[in-house]
Amino acid sequence: MIIIKGILIESFWLLNRMSPYLLFGFFVAGILHILFSPEKIAKHLGGQTLKAVVKASLIGVPLPLCSCGVIPAALALRKEGASIGAVLSFLISTPTTGIDSIFATYSLLGPIFMIYRVIASFVAGVFAGVMANIFAKEPNRPKEIVTKEYQCKLCEEEKSHNHSIVDKIKGIFTYAFGDLLADVGKWLILGVIVGGAITYFMPEAFIESYLGNKWISIILMIAIGVPMYVCATGSIPIAAALMLKGLNPGAAFAFLLAGPATNTVTVTVVAKYIGKKAVAIYLLSICATAIFFGALFDQVYGTFFQASFKEHMMHGQMLPDWFGISCSVVLLFLIIVQFLKPRKE
Repeated sequence: MIIIKGILIESFWLLNRMSPYLLFGFFVAGILHILFSPEKIAKHLGGQTLKAVVKASLIGVPLPLCSCGVIPAALALRKEGASIGAVLSFLISTPTTGIDSIFATYSLLGPIFMIYRVIASFVAGVFAGVMANIFAKEPNRPKEIVTKEYQCKLCEEEKSHNHSIVDKIKGIFTYAFGDLLADVGKWLILGVIVGGAITYFMPEAFIESYLGNKWISIILMIAIGVPMYVCATGSIPIAAALMLKGLNPGAAFAFLLAGPATNTVTVTVVAKYIGKKAVAIYLLSICATAIFFGALFDQVYGTFFQASFKEHMMHGQMLPDWFGISCSVVLLFLIIVQFLKPRKE
């Protein structure tokens, strides 16, 4: 009972730091969902060009989709004529960030890590796309005929029409704290609990003994992250807890990049619908960029970041405790509501 209490206390502490930023991030994600049409996005991603790859990565960075949620979106882009390079770029940059995880990264890991994560996710996506354009060339693919040229995100009506401001605001909240929270909520809670358990159980001597070597720790965290299902937001408290115990920032970052970017489900789907060569490029690009950016972070920014991270975690809290607790209660209530709500068949 004492152990459970200890884990819950540590988990709630992590959640209190994240919840205000998460709520705001989900709200912004709802706005993006209403504003941007998948049909318009797909038009810009055709052709085996650097421009298409860069656009795909830029589009993917702010979208709040996990490594499983991004699959149908990526397949839709592929069906509408997007190149393999653009699809792989989108598949990597999208789940490794997201507007909700960007704010959550700031809440626990600080501004340096947040900025570095966004840049690295974008570059990782572009790198994979360029590799695909070089090693997985294909003939230009005409866009397939799409039977539903338009579908309203608010009412699913297929005829073009307008909605009131009130309906659009309602749609923002319905998506942000309904559909999106239903997809991400359980993984977020799991990540917070795992982070709390690491903080409670793991002695600092374990990190020093088994993960003290920079290269071993980076490679091990990638090996753990690649097959594991963990969303960009849910991975943050795990990384923060490991870093508080002494894990080097580069290894923590490698986990944050490799973990959300893929899992066994994504690999299977990519192999079936895009090809085995694309899977090889996909996985090798993730591992290569995770190693590169992890090592670079340790080499160039490690010393400064370590001090910044501890300062941010221990003394840099800008929001009062009561506000963090209140936001945590609201967030937990919304997650429970979504968990208890019957799922649509």
